[in-house]
Amino acid sequence: MPWLLTCSKLTLFTIAGVAIQMVGLSIFVFGFFPVKPTLPGHSGPESFQAPKCNSIQNETERDLHPHHLGSLYKVKDTVQVDQNVSRHLGHELNKDDWDFLVVVSDHGMTESGNHGGSSYEETDSLALFIGLNNDISDYSSSTHNIIYQVDIAPTLALLFGVPIPKNNVGVLIAEIFGYLADDQQLKALELNSWQLLRLLQAQMPGLSCRNYLCDGFSDDQESKITKCSGSMGKMFCCLYTNAALLQNSWMSKEFSRSKSKEDYNSAVTAYYEFLRTASEWLSRSATDKPVSLLTLGIAAMLMSCLILLSLLFNMCKEVYIREKYLFDLESATQTWYLDETFVLGVILILIVSMVSSSMVEEEQYIWHFVASTLNLLLLRKAIQCPPCGGAQGLHTLSKEQNKISCFRLSSIFVVLVSGRILRGWHQGGVNWTNLPDISKWLEQAGTDNIKSIQLVSCLLLMTLSLYVLLLLGSNKKFVLVIGFSFLMSGLLVLQHVTKHQDGMFVSSSYSTTTLVQIIYATLGASTFGTVVALPWLVSFSISEMCSNQDLYMSTSAPNEVQNKSLMAKLRDSLYIIGWTYISCWCILQLLLQQTINSMPILLLLVQIFASMLYFSYSALHHKPWVEVAAFYFLGMAGHFALGNSNSLATIDVAGAFIGISSHSTVLSGILMFMITYASPMLFILSMVMYISVKETSYLPSPFSADSTQLLKIMLGFPCLVPLGLNSILLTAYTIILLLMRNHLFVWSVFSPKYIYVCTTTVCVYVGVSVVATTVTYTYLVLGFRRKMQGELSHQQ
Repeated sequence: MPWLLTCSKLTLFTIAGVAIQMVGLSIFVFGFFPVKPTLPGHSGPESFQAPKCNSIQNETERDLHPHHLGSLYKVKDTVQVDQNVSRHLGHELNKDDWDFLVVVSDHGMTESGNHGGSSYEETDSLALFIGLNNDISDYSSSTHNIIYQVDIAPTLALLFGVPIPKNNVGVLIAEIFGYLADDQQLKALELNSWQLLRLLQAQMPGLSCRNYLCDGFSDDQESKITKCSGSMGKMFCCLYTNAALLQNSWMSKEFSRSKSKEDYNSAVTAYYEFLRTASEWLSRSATDKPVSLLTLGIAAMLMSCLILLSLLFNMCKEVYIREKYLFDLESATQTWYLDETFVLGVILILIVSMVSSSMVEEEQYIWHFVASTLNLLLLRKAIQCPPCGGAQGLHTLSKEQNKISCFRLSSIFVVLVSGRILRGWHQGGVNWTNLPDISKWLEQAGTDNIKSIQLVSCLLLMTLSLYVLLLLGSNKKFVLVIGFSFLMSGLLVLQHVTKHQDGMFVSSSYSTTTLVQIIYATLGASTFGTVVALPWLVSFSISEMCSNQDLYMSTSAPNEVQNKSLMAKLRDSLYIIGWTYISCWCILQLLLQQTINSMPILLLLVQIFASMLYFSYSALHHKPWVEVAAFYFLGMAGHFALGNSNSLATIDVAGAFIGISSHSTVLSGILMFMITYASPMLFILSMVMYISVKETSYLPSPFSADSTQLLKIMLGFPCLVPLGLNSILLTAYTIILLLMRNHLFVWSVFSPKYIYVCTTTVCVYVGVSVVATTVTYTYLVLGFRRKMQGELSHQQ
């Protein structure tokens, strides 16, 4: 059968797609989050002597800024917000200790209820200043004036008598300072101009208005007023110089008793011309994003997405042709089953949901729905389809078929039950963290109960892992050695739990740090040693060597693969290595995760082994990409089940310093990454074991095709499906973030989510690289050893 895509081409195209995606992502991040020059340091000592400022705010704003303003009343986000605020106003306004009252709103709302967007209705809001000593007639002319929200900061700062925030680009609200004397108003405008001029100098390092000021200040100052033109730097200096000259001219006439209102208005107008021009330019420069970089980044990510999806489509096409050729499944494989359609629909569901800020905050509901629904569809298909694909009903199946059917139904049922427990363990999200869940109930029950659950979870995890390892009948010596090293690591973790963990906290003594470092070394050495040494230590029987010698004498046998037992040895080796990845990762997470997450780690392990059991007995009932997607969905659902969210506040920073004797940003960052992405990485690493237990009757025979085709089919779906799914979500959310760049919650909701999306991409890259490297290394070593043994047998 001719192959359209060789293993080498698949590898090169995949690496190229990933490289293009990394370059595109880097370009977009650099363009969307540019580093702008700002003024360092504090505004001055006066900033720490500000008058008391009370605020009437709802619960959400208080949680976002808990230390910025003193809250008079705690208002919940209910329909009684207006009543709870307004019922206190009469009492407060009757007091005589108020200077003025400021009423502001952060955003408006459309008639349909949308808020937070960039439309006029959503950005239109109120700013009401009450209590200033202005004339009543002045308010009628200022009622409909339009100001920018950034103008409130400098206005309030000068009203309170404190410095303007150094990096603020706002302009004083003219109507607010009408009660001040003329010289005081000009002084306020001068302070505002100095602050913006310093910001301009930070943005334009070569900007200097000293020459303009020196040349401009003379006795005949009004004659120095010029029309401003030229470059932006010259225009700014010219505008500022004109305003300063007019102010000095007015001040000089004050002493000569020839002061006029016209001169004062000219100075005010000149100052506001400079302030508005500078403010608009600074605002544009602060939010200006290089269109070329953003376009190039998105284009690169789109290209990468198309490359990866094309490779995945080619793999599906090859598998379909082989199944049709070998098993005559033309009528069956042409039908789109419900589980396959749902997996494709999930992608659309995720993309659409990411447009809503509320769905971004509560993404855990989506992944739980996706994982549960897909497993229900798998359960439905397991009931409908007999294990061997025959047309007979369940009541006519043989005893062996009934046993297999029972295994399939039980395993998928275990996945559903454990998934539901995981969903109830942490409420998660942002807006509903106050709702009860299992973890809160256990914390209220006491630390002793949590510690007991942690010990039981650790013991059950070790027992389950060793049982799954012992299911492998061959390579008894290797199984015992690897199982013993795993048992030692588990016992060390138990010792750490019993002696050095007090409830929710971990002691930081020297003995604790040393024990944790010993655990790190034991897990790392056992994992690395198993991966590297196992393919070289697999034994081959004498009968296999004899069979291999007969095969080698045949000229029709290919040179790459010379023994029919290679596939069996490869499956056994990958089974042990995959088990090592899974078990050691879970033991490590029991050490790093919060104590309350010990049971969720066990449940994630149960889901993996149950899914392995189900898919190992499913034969060809499911497409390979559907099975890998099911693992991916479970991994993302488990990510939120461990208490993570799209808020940076849920990152476990304390766990990132376990076992570190001296501060290291790199090591702490790696541990933080491992804690946060424990579940996605666990399910990606489980692909090594999945390859070993999956039905491979559709794979090319080692004697009828190039051996690299076997490697390509084995690695194609476990690597391309996570890369393809992540590529779609990354590209889609990048475009969504660009569209939401003017949204009210772009920095509080969408940008933190994008950080998680980028970090998830890194997680997928690392996991897929480990899987591909492990399988390729094991396959090549076993093939090399088989070939060398065959040559030695032929010489003898």
